[in-house]
Amino acid sequence: SRRHKLYREELNLTSLAVPLPLRPEASWLQFHLGISRDGLYPRSSPVVNRLLRDMQEFPTVSADYSQDEKALLGACDCSQIVKPSGVHLKLVLRFQDFGKAMFKPMRQKRDEETPEDFFYFIDFQRHNAEIAAFHLDRILDFRRVPPTVGRLINVTKEILEVTKNEVLQSVFFVSPASNVCFFAKCPYMCKTEYAVCGNPHLLEGSLSAFLPSLNLAPRLSIPNPWIRSYSFDGKEEWEVNPLYCNTVREIYPYSNGNRLLNIVDMAIFDFLIGNMDRHHYEMFTKFGDDGFLLHLDNARGFGRHSHDETSILAPLSQCCIIKRTTLLRLQLLAEPEYRLSDVMRESLLQDPLAPILTEPHLLALDRRLQLILEAVRKCIDTYGEATVVANDSAQPQAPVSDRVKLDT
Repeated sequence: SRRHKLYREELNLTSLAVPLPLRPEASWLQFHLGISRDGLYPRSSPVVNRLLRDMQEFPTVSADYSQDEKALLGACDCSQIVKPSGVHLKLVLRFQDFGKAMFKPMRQKRDEETPEDFFYFIDFQRHNAEIAAFHLDRILDFRRVPPTVGRLINVTKEILEVTKNEVLQSVFFVSPASNVCFFAKCPYMCKTEYAVCGNPHLLEGSLSAFLPSLNLAPRLSIPNPWIRSYSFDGKEEWEVNPLYCNTVREIYPYSNGNRLLNIVDMAIFDFLIGNMDRHHYEMFTKFGDDGFLLHLDNARGFGRHSHDETSILAPLSQCCIIKRTTLLRLQLLAEPEYRLSDVMRESLLQDPLAPILTEPHLLALDRRLQLILEAVRKCIDTYGEATVVANDSAQPQAPVSDRVKLDT
């Protein structure tokens, strides 16, 4: 009953006349209970596939803006060159069984590349990038991206008719092509080029499962040591100082433990998807300094298949360290019979919006994987394998007490 009360308060359901039952077997609850020190879900977890299916099939019971977009209410400056995150429209959709997912609508077609003149901080967010990032993360055995699935949403029935947010209701309109559209926080004051439209009602989007609330499973948001400059002409120290990692190694918590190795994992993941926008990372406080890093907000990945942004690999190339388990997985995915592009292609076929990535994006994964392995080889040639490759394969199994509990 205490868990039930916390969930009802967190989902703002206290006004309902009839209490909603919290079923222990609900996929969202089972997903939350399966989070451990090793990752967001166990390997081969049947719960993940059930959760993906539920997000794809369950009807929505409410829709609302996300919290960060609500924070922009009244503060959306249409004169800004660099737009706030609110223009990258995303909504929180709620389902039965207290399920909740982040909906990111289609903003860019599969075969469109990010223009060369676009800065990473003004790039569109892509729903298919969120889906593909989840599959890649699972293939790499990181298990740090929340389960994500594609879905065709009826924006009229599943958003407009179920939302109680009057601001969200007010930004719906019918386009000259008779399509139902809606947009972000600046109703009729900003350019409607940021609107997204159904066809006439159906709209593609990604649904990412929410993590447990901060009340139940507190998280820290920490600046990435390799954060990029978010200005048109600025440079961060790591971009001009090849010895920058020596400074990072002297700073807690990167001076010992797995944190720096986890940063390298994150950089490898971001390089494969082409994501330059990793300014922060999050961690569950319960697992301490050596807990895994959450790989959230991957929608700016898979923008340009024709370009490999090697600066994303700076943590690897400057620090010259990598987990043995990560290296072994990368080497396996470079073998012809387990080629990364082939494994990704097969995995992405499971999504209802398949094909998720175009063939050039899939082939770019193989090319980038070779660049990662080449960077590791250069490090080993310089410093030796014993220094570069960290043995993390003998880590003890996390005790049951380290699992996230919703009743703590």
